Amino acid sequence: MVRSDYSSYDVIVVGAGHAGCEAALAAARMGCRTLLTTLSIEHIALMPCNPSIGGPAKGHLVREVDALGGEMANNTDKAYVQLRVLNTSKGPAVRALRAVCDKELYRRRMRRTLSSTPNLVIRETAVTELLTDTKGVTGVRTKTGITYWAPAVVLTTGVYLKSEVFMGELKFSSGPQGQPAAQGLTESLLRLGFKTGRFRTTSPPRISARTVDYSQMKEQRGSRIPLAFSAWNNPRPRRQLSCWLTYTNEGTHKIIRNNIHRSPFSADVLEGAEPRYCPSIEGKVRHFPQRPAHQVFLEPEGWNTDEVYLTGLFTSLPEDVQVQVVHSIPGLEQAEILRPGYGIEYDYLPAGQLKVSLESKIVAGLFCAGQVNGTSGYEEAAAQGIIAGINAARYVKGCRPLILSRGEAYIGVLIDDLVTKGPKEPYRMLTSRAEHRLLLRSDNADLRLAPYGYKMGLLPEEKYKTMQAKRERVQAEIERLNNERVNPTTEVNEVLKQLETALLSHPAGLADLLRRPELSYDDICKLAPPKEPLSSAAADTVEAEVKYGAYIKKEKRLVEQMKELEEKVLPSQLDYDSIKALSLEAREKLGSIKPRTLGQASRIPGVSPADIAVLMVYLRGGGAQRE
Repeated sequence: MVRSDYSSYDVIVVGAGHAGCEAALAAARMGCRTLLTTLSIEHIALMPCNPSIGGPAKGHLVREVDALGGEMANNTDKAYVQLRVLNTSKGPAVRALRAVCDKELYRRRMRRTLSSTPNLVIRETAVTELLTDTKGVTGVRTKTGITYWAPAVVLTTGVYLKSEVFMGELKFSSGPQGQPAAQGLTESLLRLGFKTGRFRTTSPPRISARTVDYSQMKEQRGSRIPLAFSAWNNPRPRRQLSCWLTYTNEGTHKIIRNNIHRSPFSADVLEGAEPRYCPSIEGKVRHFPQRPAHQVFLEPEGWNTDEVYLTGLFTSLPEDVQVQVVHSIPGLEQAEILRPGYGIEYDYLPAGQLKVSLESKIVAGLFCAGQVNGTSGYEEAAAQGIIAGINAARYVKGCRPLILSRGEAYIGVLIDDLVTKGPKEPYRMLTSRAEHRLLLRSDNADLRLAPYGYKMGLLPEEKYKTMQAKRERVQAEIERLNNERVNPTTEVNEVLKQLETALLSHPAGLADLLRRPELSYDDICKLAPPKEPLSSAAADTVEAEVKYGAYIKKEKRLVEQMKELEEKVLPSQLDYDSIKALSLEAREKLGSIKPRTLGQASRIPGVSPADIAVLMVYLRGGGAQRE
């Protein structure tokens, strides 16, 4: 068959959600002729669930995608209706940006970015089959019979594989918001030897803002201080929309309990697992009967719509019950439902079938990213998408893949968790999942990962130099704080008194003062300002590095200690069944997952420290010859 420019590519990305957009942009920006296929061009970068980007851990992922040269943070800066920092009263490891976006504007701007990117072609078509030969993937075939050829394919099919929508007793084949389900591709994957699972999730009703009584709710405004999600964008003042908080009550819970038998998810009549960290309201009522109320956040979906998203009211109850539930909540007594909530169940590929590069272990050149790997959330999808796109491009070029460790990035934690631990419900990134989270702060994502983005060819030299300048300013300011001292003068003590901290009786270093819990970097600048003021981003990094310096050094030592395990590569063809000193469970898990390193093996559930010790002895002794 003749392969024309129309049908021949370097990389094909299947699906144009948040993972697909980042994967396609990464591959194209790295010089690969890239095809992005989507079921609907109008729904590129669709936000089918909540209108928000970021939050604890998720915001960290967005900043890391940004540092690597991705688009999500920049697109969010162009489309948000509200932006603020969460957890400001807590430590820097858990502080994170969260934006509420104009859904239509976000989608439209991302499509414009994709359309204007060199090397990138977009086609509306349904991929139904993966094509392979003895060496690996060769391309895809579509529902209309067209074949597209490429040595690398990235699957980012989201929740569309054989997806079914549920609303009470109603059930029908569909993707989110009435889009078509992806049919046929699951069967193609099964024929190639993949295992699939079934997950489910729920979405809340959307209501009209004109029918809400906001006087009964608590207002949540955006930040008064200008902010930017992308490290490369300058913060600027913007008009913002408010979000609102209300609560369910015992009347709400009674309605749900009386009708819970009509919810297919709560009745457990469906096969898939529900998200642990984003459960349905009927799941909350059933599993937490002692709770008198649950939070419901009202988030506007854009500047030019009156549609409001009810975060916290996820449900698969019948529409008539949803009306009763909504009207039982303070402020929503007269609310008009524009779109009822629904549940959706879909196929996914358990990520134990992937390498940490996100390349399939079964078919060479096939990469998977996003919810098809068993995750939830736009941010997790984008993070996997950019890595899959980078590694697909590097695969085509014959280069080694980019692999981020757990000590380098939340992205490393995310991918390692998926590949080694095999979540039993849709995976959501949490700060508690990162054992070195004090190193992986939102404020230093650019310092950590921009060198990778620059090396991959995704980050322009101008942005890389911006990061270098920030690093130099941060280091210089930390050095100043460590070396400069203030004397216990009347003026100095007057400032300290106003700051409600202990006065000085002898000279003190600026760094020592900054380590006082009640003082911030801005407070120190009132005592001894730098010659040139720092940007807010650089100031945040300086404060964290000085205030938590001892803890950061300890974390870095732990990361170094783990490197010994992470650098010991396990042979890909190692026969674990032949190592009789391993426990039976360890042999089964190791043989199934085939970890890349000893460090990865140590994190597999069921593999004990004793099993790791056996593997270390095995490797040091020359393998089976000396067992």
